[in-house]
Amino acid sequence: MILAVVVGNVVATQKNENFVGKKLMLIQPVDPEGNPAGGELVAVDGVGAGEGDLVVAIAEGGSARQVAKSKNPLAPIDLVIAGIVDRADTEKGTLYL
Repeated sequence: MILAVVVGNVVATQKNENFVGKKLMLIQPVDPEGNPAGGELVAVDGVGAGEGDLVVAIAEGGSARQVAKSKNPLAPIDLVIAGIVDRADTEKGTLYL
């Protein structure tokens, strides 16, 4: 699982048929202190997340397809936003966004 912040939307005039009706979001992985940790990623939104939300993303095909409610078991969904995080408690404190 990946802790990340939603930093934008992805707009595509043409996309794979398995993505029709699904919102694509740009997420920035973060470390437990909220600092950027790696490059931005594109994820299917499975929970109605919005820009600025702290989220948990799943980066496993089978699980990602289930959260995204894909009808095709072979849909090319690799990363999905699975939850919106209200707060994350760490050894160094609590992370809010």
